[in-house]
Amino acid sequence: MLKTKKSLGLGAVLVTAGLLITACSSSTDETVTSTSPEPSSSAMESNSPAAGGADLVVWVDSERADALAQPAADYEAKTGVHVEIVGRDNGTLKDDFIQQANSGSGPDITMGAHDWLGELTANGVVAPLELGDKAGDYLPVALDASTYEGTVYELPYAVENLAVLRNADLVPEAAGDYDDMIAKGEAAGAEYPFVVEQGAEGNPYHLYPFQTSFDAPVFGRDDAGSYDSTQLKLGDGDKFAEWLGEQGQEGNMSTEITGDIAKEKFTSGDAAFWLTGPWNLTAATEAGINVAVDAIPAPGPSAAAPFAGVKGFFVNEYSENKVAANDFLVNYIGTEDVQLALYESGKILPALKAAADTAAADPLVRGFLAAGTDAVPMPAIPAMGQVWQYWGIAEAAILDGADPDSTWTKLTSDVEAAIAG
Repeated sequence: MLKTKKSLGLGAVLVTAGLLITACSSSTDETVTSTSPEPSSSAMESNSPAAGGADLVVWVDSERADALAQPAADYEAKTGVHVEIVGRDNGTLKDDFIQQANSGSGPDITMGAHDWLGELTANGVVAPLELGDKAGDYLPVALDASTYEGTVYELPYAVENLAVLRNADLVPEAAGDYDDMIAKGEAAGAEYPFVVEQGAEGNPYHLYPFQTSFDAPVFGRDDAGSYDSTQLKLGDGDKFAEWLGEQGQEGNMSTEITGDIAKEKFTSGDAAFWLTGPWNLTAATEAGINVAVDAIPAPGPSAAAPFAGVKGFFVNEYSENKVAANDFLVNYIGTEDVQLALYESGKILPALKAAADTAAADPLVRGFLAAGTDAVPMPAIPAMGQVWQYWGIAEAAILDGADPDSTWTKLTSDVEAAIAG
């Protein structure tokens, strides 16, 4: 069961006399987005009083910086706390944060992905987040992903998962199951009934929904709901491995299909179905394809459950401003207006239920929301690194004709040995 750590109520802490908020300084060589917009007429109410012009420094992916300028201005108008939004290179954001969190040059808050949690908590650089009764306002998978060992550490703002893009001009109706999808694609006369990114080293992220359909998750969970590295379930995938070998033999999947090739085949109208994520929607629609977004059709006895990736914000454990940082995240970033602004900057489904429902007025977004009903968070535990090391290579070998049973057995034993150290 998900829970947050109990502490003093936010309001009680904030009204303590003499509260001083001293911001961590930001690196001078990074692009800083000014919080110059005037406070909006609909600025949200905060639980905190004015704090005398003190600062919060927030590191964000540069592509999201503009979307946070107005919320930062609104927060300053209500609390007196100046929020400095610093645009950073997303490729180095995590490592920079870990290295600088306790140096005095790090931020009070950083944007990041939920699967950083294992590394962030191991390094002791993130603080628990107090959501209170607002925890129920988020999509369940978003809250699940933001929780590590029973404690919430992330304020989620976006959820992304795979779905099936369908060329509705070639195939007017969604497939009932995997076999039906292949049959519909073949009946449409497409060169490729279905494409999914693989490549020479495989791509297990894209195949995971099919694997879960055969009741073979990577890890089991402990009593707190956290992934447990001692409960490796990968070995339950023998039926999936046999099915995967059949797909390779029948030509429905191939290591010759890279991400670029899958995109080219679908956007040129040569593929009827494409298993991919929301990041490829624009390419498909701009190519003039009449796109529909469907849930992933299951090849096995259970629903196809893709991984969910959740993006959000973490509070620096070494920040002297943790109370204000928590308030800014929960009461400003965690509002429908801000989550929709972030959605507009990246077109990724909002994590807040109300914002997700609003965004889902777009049928393509609604399709990804529906496809994510059975999604599960990508494991953030350190042992997941040992899985990735062997997983894709084994699946690629099976697609290329290797014996499914022995290959999957070796995969499982290799992962077990790697986790054991």
